[in-house]
Amino acid sequence: MLLPMPMWLPGLPQGDLTDLLLSTILILVSMAFFTIFGQRIQAWMMLRQVARSLDRLRLMRDEGRKMAIRALRDLGGAEGDVAEKVDRFLEHFAIEPESMDPAGVVWKLERILDVREKKFLDEVRRMAPKASEDKIHNLEGLLEAAMALNTLYKVVRHYYLLGKKTSSIYIIAQLQMLIPLLMKTARAYADALMAFRKGQPIGDGIGALVAAKLMHGKPFRRIAKDTIVAEVDLDGRKAFVVKAEGPGAMVGKPGEAVRKLVEELDGDVKAVVFVDATIKLEGEKTGEIIDGIGVAIGGPGVEKFKVEELLPKLNIPTYAVLIKEDISEAVSPMKEELLESADRAIERIKALLSEVTEEGDKVVIVGVGNTMGIGQ
Repeated sequence: MLLPMPMWLPGLPQGDLTDLLLSTILILVSMAFFTIFGQRIQAWMMLRQVARSLDRLRLMRDEGRKMAIRALRDLGGAEGDVAEKVDRFLEHFAIEPESMDPAGVVWKLERILDVREKKFLDEVRRMAPKASEDKIHNLEGLLEAAMALNTLYKVVRHYYLLGKKTSSIYIIAQLQMLIPLLMKTARAYADALMAFRKGQPIGDGIGALVAAKLMHGKPFRRIAKDTIVAEVDLDGRKAFVVKAEGPGAMVGKPGEAVRKLVEELDGDVKAVVFVDATIKLEGEKTGEIIDGIGVAIGGPGVEKFKVEELLPKLNIPTYAVLIKEDISEAVSPMKEELLESADRAIERIKALLSEVTEEGDKVVIVGVGNTMGIGQ
């Protein structure tokens, strides 16, 4: 005959056994709860964090829109008409050419970019009839920064709502991990709004600043659209210094300028040196100067292609003097560290030319970047 089991373990009081059973049940229930609902709770917490960042993005976007409207109204724009046109401008986009057959795609892209720029500038002229030509380019840059904030906000909102709708932890987790980088970019564009509003030089203009220092006081001429060149004696070398025509927010066509200069000089160029900003890694110093080989022209690649297509055929080497800066510093008002690096960059250019050329040689120096607030 089976004997009944005792209700407590030998040597263990009955009250302690009850506590042990309750604790075990509580642990099991908690494990079951978090197994079933843990991922949902985690997703909810991530969505809360993203939602707070999304609210900040919306405020930045709205401030950019308001700033653009105020700037345009101050220069003669009609109140209701300006707001409507700015809203339409912020939703504008360009369609890339078909690249399935890559032959000639660069020239198609250049045509699209030229038409886009012309349309944007014409829009600004209509919205701000009292603005000077330099101011028109600055206002166009202001609108582009506001457009970037608007696009960033809409993309983040899209994935936020998509993650919320589908309850997909993978979508939500990726967005939550990217939020710090996206917010850093958004803050940079928010700083750029004020820079374009006031016409202040930005970090991306460091190459143009170096070129402006080299050509200061020298006669210059227009060599390509929105691009000028000046002839400078540099340690016995005949240097042709190229930059976008300031002080409006222009980047010019540096590749086209180099191509025309080389053709004018019948290929008698011993070196082409590009001066531009480059993105630094975390831990590196802003304003540090490094050497490079190749064509240092950023953007969609059209101007870079023009140089790379021509110079190798003529056996003309290309060098680069690059100034390090953070990606957020590129569109923000120029920092003191970058301003001070311009003179050091000039000394590095002279040292580089003494290494690769001889006195009497002809060289081309290209200051790449946005020349807002930087004259010649």
